[in-house]
Amino acid sequence: MAGRFFDEWQVGDTLEHDIRRTVTETDNLLFTTMTHNPQPLHLDIEAAKASEFGQILVNGTFTFSLMVGLSVGDTTLGTLVANLGYDKLVMPKPVFIGDTLRATSEVVGLKESKSRPNAGIVTFLHRAINQRGETVCQCERSALLKKKEN
Repeated sequence: MAGRFFDEWQVGDTLEHDIRRTVTETDNLLFTTMTHNPQPLHLDIEAAKASEFGQILVNGTFTFSLMVGLSVGDTTLGTLVANLGYDKLVMPKPVFIGDTLRATSEVVGLKESKSRPNAGIVTFLHRAINQRGETVCQCERSALLKKKEN
């Protein structure tokens, strides 16, 4: 699986990424503590049980990072110059320990780079979807990609 070059993408291209990932308690605990996030809903089972969710919530920034990571092999692996930004990030449904996530990507924008004639900007709409078919995370990612050498 290798990423595509800027000039190999078209607006509307849609990918369903093959890699899926079941989120574990260890994933959530390590990510939450590594990022110094003391939110009890991520770390304290008793606080989580007393919440409206009744269980530990997976750290949203882990969910976001996993969604992007699941997409990299098919989108930008080996062709990325730089990620330029992430926009319109939403998390419409919670993620719980044991949920299995998959990702999809759609090209929603293409733009020639003004400063780099050998690269262009691809805007992807990434979605993370759980085993129930619910979108749990979504964002637009702008990536500066190399053009194919002629």
